[in-house]
Amino acid sequence: MGFAILNGKIIDRSEAKVDVEDRGYQFGDGVYEVIRVYNGKMFTVTEHLHRFVKSSDSIGISFPFSSEQLTSLLEELIVKNNLRVGIIYMQITRGVAPRNHAFPTEDVIPTFVAYTKEVPRPAESLKTGVKTILTEDIRWLRCDIKSLNLLGNLLAKQKAAEEGCFEAIQHRGEDVTEGSSSNIFIVKNGLVSTHPSNHLILKGITKDVILQLCAKNNIPLKERTFSLEELEEADEVFLASTTSEVMPIIEIAGKKVMDGMPAPVTKKLQELFVQEIEKQCGALKES
Repeated sequence: MGFAILNGKIIDRSEAKVDVEDRGYQFGDGVYEVIRVYNGKMFTVTEHLHRFVKSSDSIGISFPFSSEQLTSLLEELIVKNNLRVGIIYMQITRGVAPRNHAFPTEDVIPTFVAYTKEVPRPAESLKTGVKTILTEDIRWLRCDIKSLNLLGNLLAKQKAAEEGCFEAIQHRGEDVTEGSSSNIFIVKNGLVSTHPSNHLILKGITKDVILQLCAKNNIPLKERTFSLEELEEADEVFLASTTSEVMPIIEIAGKKVMDGMPAPVTKKLQELFVQEIEKQCGALKES
């Protein structure tokens, strides 16, 4: 089972229990974060922790650790669990209190948990690309908060799974927003486009890395809203997330993207992204 963190202490994972009246369990009253680990080192840890604290602040949960304290705890957890390639999952809730929709009094202490999981890189899919579906975006209007309330995302992902696809591309009317657990990019005539980081999408850490890589390597990129028609007419489409990295999309709703093969701009960004991983975490083994 390994070890987990519960409220600042590293304990046996089998002992990491929370109360039935924890507000995360009863209301989804909390936020979460997932950090990728390569070669036993966290990738873009500063950016993930910043987003974690920002999400927590956005719903009025006081974060109980400094970034330095939490980083140290997570590093210790990686070592104790001997994690080489995988993820750290962590979440914070408003804490344990008698069930009431209104927030409890300020003396209620937030509940923080974290654990690790082995998750290999999706090497084969990164080479061949993945299939997706389209679905209406039914989620709430604060998608920028990485909330525990993921029912809309789950319904979209389940619909994709039922149709034998990797991801669901969501849209509000004619405007594409993001995937159920990823940001979506299109390429047309060499220009990379992706939805602006506003309240309608989650500001992806991997997305931000891609924006930086494009700027450094003279790859034209614009954050803008694009339509379903533009998605259908794109030269290339790819998704980005913590666990999927830069993932080519080769089919959308049964229709191939161009010739149904990963294309040049996407492959270039994959190369640049791996270089960034290796800069932070060391050389990756050939898959």
